[in-house]
Amino acid sequence: MKTIFVSVLCLLFSGMLLNCNAVNSNTSQNTDQNSQIYREWMLTSFGSYSKSDLIMKNAKIDLTEKAEDGKIKGTAFMGCNSMFFTSELKNDGKVKISDVGSTLKACQDMKLEMDFSTAFRNMTTYSVKGHFLTLSDDSGNKMEFIAADWD
Repeated sequence: MKTIFVSVLCLLFSGMLLNCNAVNSNTSQNTDQNSQIYREWMLTSFGSYSKSDLIMKNAKIDLTEKAEDGKIKGTAFMGCNSMFFTSELKNDGKVKISDVGSTLKACQDMKLEMDFSTAFRNMTTYSVKGHFLTLSDDSGNKMEFIAADWD
């Protein structure tokens, strides 16, 4: 009787350990996938702008803030004003950009900033592949970024 009781107890305990391990494994995998987005991203392709123009303007977005309630408060820079926004990135590849604003400096060339601000608000999907981030809208327009910490 004692042997049966110990055997059943060991079996239940083993089941609990395996179940906990599966939950931790899945949580770790989701965290790794989501953590790829928490970087500073340099804009490399957008509309008719050349890559060298974007590099010269130091065009980038920063998503390094800690997410709160599934939303990341980010910043952007397109050569003149500091921009800020809230992004909500879903596991299904959807993104919602809201609360876009900026400082109010007047600079000689603000075309990139104005074009980016208008297009950025309309982005609806995202994908991260390695060190590359792509944002797209429903019309097929894209913004492509590379991770700033990638050599």
